[in-house]
Amino acid sequence: MKTYIAQRLGIGLVTLFGMSVVIFLLLRLAPGNIVDILFSTGGYVNPSERAAIERELGLDKPIWAQYLDWIGQMAVGDLGKSYRYDLPAWEIIKPLIPVTLELAALSLVVAVLLGVPTGVISAVRQDTRLDYVLRVFSLAGLSMPSFWLGMVIILGLVSWSGWIPPVTYVRPSENLGLHLIQFILPALAVGYRSSALIMRFTRSSLLEVLREDYVRTGRAKGQTERVVIWHHALKNAILPVVTVIGIEFAFLIGGLVVTEQVFNLPGLARFLVQAISWRDYPIVQNLVMLIAIVVILSNLVVDMLYGILDPRVRYGN
Repeated sequence: MKTYIAQRLGIGLVTLFGMSVVIFLLLRLAPGNIVDILFSTGGYVNPSERAAIERELGLDKPIWAQYLDWIGQMAVGDLGKSYRYDLPAWEIIKPLIPVTLELAALSLVVAVLLGVPTGVISAVRQDTRLDYVLRVFSLAGLSMPSFWLGMVIILGLVSWSGWIPPVTYVRPSENLGLHLIQFILPALAVGYRSSALIMRFTRSSLLEVLREDYVRTGRAKGQTERVVIWHHALKNAILPVVTVIGIEFAFLIGGLVVTEQVFNLPGLARFLVQAISWRDYPIVQNLVMLIAIVVILSNLVVDMLYGILDPRVRYGN
């Protein structure tokens, strides 16, 4: 187990190195930088002032030198300073992390609680009217963008009750009730989309398992249908579903851009888009690396869960 974890962490480090090179080069290949944006906004260009700002930000150095400076700073725990706000990058990123993590976690809980049971019911009631209804329900979830569904929820609340969720972020220490409402609404919109994917994977995986011989044997021994489905079949069908859940969580960390914008939540994804528009290299680079770390750790946790959920899975020593 230790050897396996060490190997996976090593692969993760190589992946992070590749990600750092890709994001660094892509940002530099994009036309313009923050100096160009500042001077275009001001409407004039003073060559001496421009050169002074580039020298202060380190943008006058060759690309390879800028990359080495960034890697060296990260190695000692220094994430650099925001070009736009002139503040340490970590001070800007740190308060954004809990917002995105909370929204992603709540969305995943909604997705699992909705997707797994409906997938099981759809598989057990295959080709019945209920199965068709649930499949249409899941197809609708895959078809509707979560941000559009979020706007529909807001418009519905305004139309039916005359009440609109808070338009500014409410901290849990200020008002826990409003805070939960502010997160539950987008979590329902995002979770519905993810639940549709989980439901379809649960259904297809469980249908394959229900055709196995040991399932028929369990029924022949007189075990109840509930025991056969939930304690035998689902345990063996859950591994692909766990994989999808892990991928969905990693996706939610960086894929909530429009949802955070619609509900005005100060999260990582929303701020990442703003940082890209300003070519705020330190913020963009560190946010992308943070998302990459979450993806790698999510995959590692999923692999570890395989051994817990299925005793047949063994890892190299």
